[in-house]
Amino acid sequence: MKKTLTLLAALAGTTFWTTAALAQDELNALVWCDHTDDALIKPFEEAHNVKVNLKEYEGTGQALSILAQSKPGDWDVLVIDGIDVRRAVEANILAPLPTDQLPYDTMFPEMVMADQQVIDGKTYAISEKFGYNTVSFNSDTVKATDMADMTKLWSGDFKGRIAVYDYYLPVIGMVAMGLGMKTADLTLADLPKIEDALMKLKDSAASVGEVVSSQTALATGAVDILFGGGEWVTAGLHAENPNLDWIMPEQGAVRWSQSIGVVAGAKHPDMALEFVKYILSPEGQARLATSSCYWGMPTNKAAGDVLTADQKVALRWDDQPSYLARAQLYPAPDAALDQAMQDMWTRFLAH
Repeated sequence: MKKTLTLLAALAGTTFWTTAALAQDELNALVWCDHTDDALIKPFEEAHNVKVNLKEYEGTGQALSILAQSKPGDWDVLVIDGIDVRRAVEANILAPLPTDQLPYDTMFPEMVMADQQVIDGKTYAISEKFGYNTVSFNSDTVKATDMADMTKLWSGDFKGRIAVYDYYLPVIGMVAMGLGMKTADLTLADLPKIEDALMKLKDSAASVGEVVSSQTALATGAVDILFGGGEWVTAGLHAENPNLDWIMPEQGAVRWSQSIGVVAGAKHPDMALEFVKYILSPEGQARLATSSCYWGMPTNKAAGDVLTADQKVALRWDDQPSYLARAQLYPAPDAALDQAMQDMWTRFLAH
């Protein structure tokens, strides 16, 4: 989810990065696009009299490459996919966080993800935003009741009316859930059944694309359904396009989450921690949740006191207890299973 511009991103101000030496009142942050919104960053800059220099990246592999090519101290803050925190810690990229300064007591309990973020008794990141890879659709042309059963999307009933989000882990996870499997328990033996459903889904798909192209296909009416979409696709567009909606099918959805931490060896660790605390504050959370790049649920429930009623409706705030109970995490395959999944996805794309 997770890492690219949505349609509204074209309207957002561009944040430029400079490799010039940074003054003490500046902060380096390697982030996803939702952090580049001035509405999120400017209040922190003004409150702390600091310039936040942002570099947007797509995919953990790219972030690790950037960090590997940087000098020690070049980076202060890192936003990263929740499932990749351990990978970053093992690469000595993240520094421990002082947990007594973080708002764990007001977070959604499901987002206190110690299994991902606590290694050898030390906390290296904290969840800042989450949401669901599920089904987005045009309510003018598709009934929500028809989306309630995920298996209908590869039944052939919607042939030529579906776009598929081009990211193998959540889509494979969704198909597995549609087949009654648990994403945490997938094995090589499960892949033939998943692949059969994937190929049927591809037979019904008009397109497979990354965020911008798949969202564009839905928004322009080229397709009626986006498999792998969710609130991050439609919530920010709801005010102007109320026909664009999303649903969690009866089989559930795959939950994505992103985390934030302080980079090991940061030149400005104290200010970096202040930035993390700001992002997790009710005001920071509300601004991050409704970023112009893409919307998503804040992990701090206290953001509900700042979000407007309309924003909470678009995010399905009141439905979160049910959604969290029915959602499963991304598959976290070992090397052999991951390679087999990627090979299966390559066959899916070529089908």
